Amino acid sequence: MKRRRDETGWHKPFIYRKYALAFVCVTALFFLWAIAHNFNDILIKQFQKALDLTRMQSGLVQTAFYFGYFLLALPAGVVMRRFGFKNGIIVGLALYALGALLFFPAAEARSFAFFLGALFVIAAGLTFLETAANPYITVMGDPGSAARRLNFAQAFNGLGAFLAPFVGGALIFSGIEYSAEELARMTPDALAAYRATEARAVQTPYLGLAAITTILALVILLIPFPRLELEGESRQWFDRRVLRFRHLRHAVIAQFFYVGAQVGIWSYFINFAQDLAGAPEKTAANYLGFSLIAFMIGRFTGVALMGRIAPQRLLALYAVLNVLLCIVAAGADGMAAVIALGATSFFMSIMFPTIFALGIKDIGEHAKIGSSLIVMAIIGGALFPPLMGLIADLTASIQYAMLIPAVCFAVVFFFGRSGYKPAAGSAS
Repeated sequence: MKRRRDETGWHKPFIYRKYALAFVCVTALFFLWAIAHNFNDILIKQFQKALDLTRMQSGLVQTAFYFGYFLLALPAGVVMRRFGFKNGIIVGLALYALGALLFFPAAEARSFAFFLGALFVIAAGLTFLETAANPYITVMGDPGSAARRLNFAQAFNGLGAFLAPFVGGALIFSGIEYSAEELARMTPDALAAYRATEARAVQTPYLGLAAITTILALVILLIPFPRLELEGESRQWFDRRVLRFRHLRHAVIAQFFYVGAQVGIWSYFINFAQDLAGAPEKTAANYLGFSLIAFMIGRFTGVALMGRIAPQRLLALYAVLNVLLCIVAAGADGMAAVIALGATSFFMSIMFPTIFALGIKDIGEHAKIGSSLIVMAIIGGALFPPLMGLIADLTASIQYAMLIPAVCFAVVFFFGRSGYKPAAGSAS
C-alpha cells in the first residue's frame, strides 16, 4: 500500500490495502483495451492481404468496432447500475474473451463478415470495461488522491497503445508481401494457400488475449471490490434537458470529428508509410508505434502546458497545427510526409480528455448523461475510416484521404476557439 502526505501532514492511503489486488486488476483493464484498439490498425493491413480487401472495405474493421461502443454505451451503464459494476467487468471480460476466440474459426473460414462480428463482440466487452474502470479507480483509495490514481491507470492505457503496433506487427505480419503482378501469376492453389496462411496469422495473438482476459475474469470474481454509489440506481437513464447546454452539444460534435480523425489516421498509417516511404509492413508498424509514443509523451507535456495555457486555447492551437500537418502529409513526398502524419499523434494527445472536460463543465446533475453522450460520439471512428479508404481507392492515393482528418481538426479548432463557452439553459 502506497501512502502520500497531504497538506495537513497526515498520511493517507493512495490505495486502500484491502483493495490493492482489485486496483491492480482494474489497472490491467486499461492496458488490455488499449491492446484491442490498436491491434485494429494491424488488422486493417493484414486483412487487405489475407482477404483481398480494398482499403475502403478494410476500414469496416473500425466501423464494426466503434458501432459496438455506440450501441452498448448506455445499455452497459444501465446494466451495471442494476447488477453491479464488478459483475459488469466480468461480463465485459467474458465478451472480450469470446470475441477473441471467434478469431480462430473466422480465420479458418477466411470470412470478413465473421471477423467483423468478432470485433463487434470485443467492442461490446470493452464498453462494459471502460464504463466501470474509471469510477472504480476513484474509490479504491483516499478521495484526495483519486486524480493521481486515475492518471496512473491511464498511463497503462498509453503503454498498451504504443506497444500494440510493435507486438502486433511482430506476431501477425509475416513480412511476405507480393505485388499485384506477382499475385496474378500465382496458381489458384498457391494463392489460396498464401491467403489462408496470412488469415491464420491472427489466431495465436487473439487466442492469447482470450486466455489472459479469462484468467483476469476469474481473479476478479474471487477478490473483494468496493461498492459504488451508482449501483442499484433506478433513475431515469436519459433527460432531454441535458440538450439545452449549447457547449455540450458542440462538444459531442467536436468529439465525433476528433475520434474520426484519430482512428482514420492510425488505421491507414501503415498503408501510408508503405506507399510514401516504401517501408516493409513490419517497419511501417514500428513507425506507427513511434507515433503512438509521441501520443503518450504529448499527454504528459499537455498536462504541464495547461498550467500556463488555458485548456481551450491549447486545444485550438494543437488543432490548427494538426490541420497543417495533415495538409503537409497530403502534399509532401517520402519520409517528410510520413513524419508529418506521425507528428499529428503528439497534438492529438490532449484532444479527447480536453473536449470531454470542457463539454461537461457547469452542467451539474446532468454530467452523467452528458458524459455518456460525449462517449457515444466516438461513432465518428466507425464512419470516417471507410470514407478515407474509399477516397484512397478512387484516387489511387492514400495521401488525398488525409485531407479528411484536416477538416476534422478544423472542427475541433472551432470548438476550442468559441464552441466550448457555456450557455447553460440556452437552446440556441
